[in-house]
Amino acid sequence: MIRFASLWLALLAAGIARADEVHVAVAANFSAPMKEIAARFERESGHKVLATVGATGRFYAQIRNGAPFEVLLAADDETPARLEKEGSAAPGTRFTYAIGKLVLWSPQAGLVDERGDVLSQGKFAHLAIANPKLAPYGAAALETLDKLGLRERLASRLVQGDSIGQAHQFVVSGAAPLGFVALSQVTSGGQLQSGSAWVVPATLYAPLRQDAVLLAAGKDKPAALAFLRYLQGEPARLLIRAYGYAL
Repeated sequence: MIRFASLWLALLAAGIARADEVHVAVAANFSAPMKEIAARFERESGHKVLATVGATGRFYAQIRNGAPFEVLLAADDETPARLEKEGSAAPGTRFTYAIGKLVLWSPQAGLVDERGDVLSQGKFAHLAIANPKLAPYGAAALETLDKLGLRERLASRLVQGDSIGQAHQFVVSGAAPLGFVALSQVTSGGQLQSGSAWVVPATLYAPLRQDAVLLAAGKDKPAALAFLRYLQGEPARLLIRAYGYAL
């Protein structure tokens, strides 16, 4: 955090904190709050946010191969730390911007019960999850099935999307009647928007601690630093909580 503050002050002192663009790689689970945060940031700062939404694992590969992202909002804390260690992110700029929550959701009212017993009952053809090799929420879904002793039994019914966004789309489109998605994708203002859901107990999966980091391409960019500072401010934090995240 000290390093992050010093970078920002150095840019201000140089007198180059002008309106600019910031290229942000955004984990799919954070797509909805990102839209609101970006709009508010643009109004207040004059900077422009260029956001790309996708799977954290794919972003890692793209960043290592030279993709021009300046900020990463990951779905985990391991990827930003790894990028920092490998020299692809600015040291001392990582921080946790959200702690995600996993939910089993169906657009069909009454299908998912409040204890998630629908999983053991098995009265469904397909269960959507994100690819656990690319998306932390997918790994959390598999961990949940492991803890429940259901992974082997349900393995043939799993349909995987590259990201949690695609897993959610599988359920919305009817390709799967239910799936493990992010709570932020199906709630607004603390209320379920439609269908039925079971909020998976946090004891069933490792914490989904989501870190942001300034990437090497953004270390001299005032807009990138300004965006990260805004993300840490109370207005952004309140909005993040409204989407069901912990902080």
